Amino acid sequence: MKHSFRKQWIAGITASVAMSFSLMVAADTNRAFVPMGTADAVGVIDLENRKVTSSIGGTLNTHGSALAPDGRYLVVGSLSAHDRQEPVSRPEGVSEDEHAAHHGGGKSTELEAGSTGLLYLVNTATKTIDRKLEVPGPVHHVLVTSDSRYAVSTHPASGSISVVDLDSGQLVKTVATGPAPNYLVQTDDGQSLLVSNTGNGTVSEVDTEHWFVERNLRVGGNPEHLVLAPGNQRLYVNDAASGQVLVIELAKGAVADRYEVGEAPHGVGLSADGQTLYATSQGGNQVVRIELASGARHTRPLAPAPYHLAVSPYDGQLLVTSRAENKLWVLDPESLDVVDEIALSGIGHQISLEAH
Repeated sequence: MKHSFRKQWIAGITASVAMSFSLMVAADTNRAFVPMGTADAVGVIDLENRKVTSSIGGTLNTHGSALAPDGRYLVVGSLSAHDRQEPVSRPEGVSEDEHAAHHGGGKSTELEAGSTGLLYLVNTATKTIDRKLEVPGPVHHVLVTSDSRYAVSTHPASGSISVVDLDSGQLVKTVATGPAPNYLVQTDDGQSLLVSNTGNGTVSEVDTEHWFVERNLRVGGNPEHLVLAPGNQRLYVNDAASGQVLVIELAKGAVADRYEVGEAPHGVGLSADGQTLYATSQGGNQVVRIELASGARHTRPLAPAPYHLAVSPYDGQLLVTSRAENKLWVLDPESLDVVDEIALSGIGHQISLEAH
């Protein structure tokens, strides 16, 4: 009898501890990670309490960021050139001439020590940098593939994207997409990436099995940030040249519609159901909401210079950084009213969101 009671007591304590630990973990998983450029840090924001809870240091001019879907890692890219410490071996399947041509000529099978780029692999549990990965050039934006296997970065200076294996840390592929590649998204099935090329008004569709450009879609203007609609039928692209968001029908590969945003549009996002489009206008100092079914457009002043935008999976609120001040606004998705303002240590760039 005593033995049975003791077993039940131990089991109860164990369950209680496990539940407490589970709650502690759950309480720490509704987060936003915001790289803060020349502040050389990444801010971690608790989305429920809307507070910066910690800062990840040791980074250099971080701009792009992406969470691995399995939640283990945050990948952050440096927009500054980095002094290479070691030569980089030629990737498998790339000829010596191709490798040398991509890295500035010469016949060597290795990239000589010099200027390149960096990715930081951040452990999301400890919020510390586990590894630094070298890539061929300064990094603008970042994506982690849906299988959590690869980090893909855009490199505006070289007109290419790079693909790094997160397990080995090795560069496995460099793919030329077009002048000044900017942003990238992945289709729901994981088979393709879409990359905006600001320099020639195109969007490249990249096959993720063999890593080559399947087709280039001519959209015109200066395409930058992208958001893909559920079902992968439509891609929304902000065009910095026209002050619009372009709607691309992917099956046809053509622009099907345009929505006015304002001067120097930048961030774009969609509601969870894909029915509402949001965008920021830096030059117009406003945020825009468009009801896609009706085309109804609602604007709200927001100053100064609303910049990157993300839709919180926690409560649907909008997170918008300022290009001119060290802060992030939290907006109501319906009224676009500012419900909170969060101070940052630097200018906030590509926002990565985690919510469970």
